[in-house]
Amino acid sequence: MAALTRGLWLLRSAVGYALAASGSASSARLAAPTPCAGWDLGILLAHVADSMGVLSEAIAAGPAAPAQPPGAGPSGGDPLAMLRCRAAGLLAACAKAGPDERLVVIGDRWLPASMTAVAGALEITVHGWDIAASCGRPRPVPPGLAAVLLPIAPLLVTPATRRGLFADPVRVPGRLVPGDQLVAFFGRRPRTPGAA
Repeated sequence: MAALTRGLWLLRSAVGYALAASGSASSARLAAPTPCAGWDLGILLAHVADSMGVLSEAIAAGPAAPAQPPGAGPSGGDPLAMLRCRAAGLLAACAKAGPDERLVVIGDRWLPASMTAVAGALEITVHGWDIAASCGRPRPVPPGLAAVLLPIAPLLVTPATRRGLFADPVRVPGRLVPGDQLVAFFGRRPRTPGAA
């Protein structure tokens, strides 16, 4: 029970961070480059929104309504509005989730609900950082969130699973705060002052 509750807390924290990071996003910035190779801000926002939709369905133990196809959004394909709508749906699914651990389906895999929530928290946190960086307003990962996710990241993103999903880890000189260590692990160069 505690594992799922903690996973849902991490997921809610990650969604809050990503929403705050998207506060500087606008339709005028959608073509801005991101730390994700080959992606602009519009593609990144749509990707995060799609991930939130999948997580909502998994946490709710199946879709309550037909899922929107990737790229579809509440306002004719506006990725920022889609991100906000899917974030609200994910937060609602977290609020309704019971405390019991169960298996959920993601694609062709069965995973414990707590692991699904933690994996989602990792992805949403790192992409929240990407969104802020793309908007020219770097926002550090909240220290409490980063401190919990940092030791989990290498367990879920191994050298075998990293390829095609994330860049190689970046070595950054000096001692970094957990948030900067986390984004560096996912191949990002921390832009915020982070030396301890």
